[in-house]
Amino acid sequence: MVSISVCMIVKNEERVLARCLDSLQGIYDELVIVDTGSTDSTKEIAARYTDKIYDFEWVFDFSAARNFAFSKATCDYIYSADADEVLDDLNRDRFLVLKDKLLTEIDIVQMKYGNQLHHGTVYNFNEELRPKLFKRLRPFVWEEPVHEQVRLSPVIFDSDIVITHMPENNHSGRDLAIFGRQIEEGHVLSKRLFDMFAREMYLCGEGEEFRRYTAYFEAAVADTSRSADEVKEACVISAKAARLDGDVVRFFKYATKLMVDDPGSEICIEMGRIYEDKGDLEEAAIWYYNAGFETLPLMCVKAANEEAAAGLVSVYKKMGVPEAADSFVADIEARIRSMNPEGDL
Repeated sequence: MVSISVCMIVKNEERVLARCLDSLQGIYDELVIVDTGSTDSTKEIAARYTDKIYDFEWVFDFSAARNFAFSKATCDYIYSADADEVLDDLNRDRFLVLKDKLLTEIDIVQMKYGNQLHHGTVYNFNEELRPKLFKRLRPFVWEEPVHEQVRLSPVIFDSDIVITHMPENNHSGRDLAIFGRQIEEGHVLSKRLFDMFAREMYLCGEGEEFRRYTAYFEAAVADTSRSADEVKEACVISAKAARLDGDVVRFFKYATKLMVDDPGSEICIEMGRIYEDKGDLEEAAIWYYNAGFETLPLMCVKAANEEAAAGLVSVYKKMGVPEAADSFVADIEARIRSMNPEGDL
């Protein structure tokens, strides 16, 4: 049986920390908790479970905090947990079996991260595999009988363990602040982070945040080093920013850039909102329909589902025929249920 260190970074998690740690009882041999500035009773709760509690000055960098936490671990493997995660009894038992049977040749174990369509997360799927358990010390191994070389790729095992993500709210404000800091310090966002930034902005950004980052996304539209997908995402954010500012000319400058190809559900939603705001309800209904049934989302699956349904309901109510949207909404709700069969609409 391998030994496991659970490493966590926390801040003001008094409402959920005990729930998480109770669900991990019996799994870990060592618990390392790194606090990044709690002002509530988080550290007092943590002290009921471990004496390995460390302070880490928050530097707007989750990787730095996690690396510090990992540096304090001493067991064979490290399990990276967040305070808003829970293991139910079934998956706790699966984890215990894994701990007992895990082959030491395995470097990383992936687990299914569930409940992702709740609380305004930026993900378009309810469940995904994520690396969660890591071998603390990875030995160098030579391989191949001739032209031998050191194995560089980790040995990864995909487990059937499901971790339930149960946040009390989304973290968009915190995340957008970190993205903003990166931009202001002149860092170039990777394709992955650019995509996450655009998703956060589309789903959770407020008017003030759109105004703050409009220039960044408009510059990305013209940036030839950006991929086609990144340019499309930048066009969506730039168009939404223009709509929020009431600048129709600027809105169509970016919206029409996406019309040559598949415009995507998000820009159809924005077109619907433009026409609904102008009182052209029939045209708005067409674009909301296009968002739900004629296009695919570029960033946010809710644009093709909840937002399209809400748009259709809104315009048909204003037109005095709310029943006209019923069949469309029913189709969309059926699609949502198929994506998240155990969740709420």
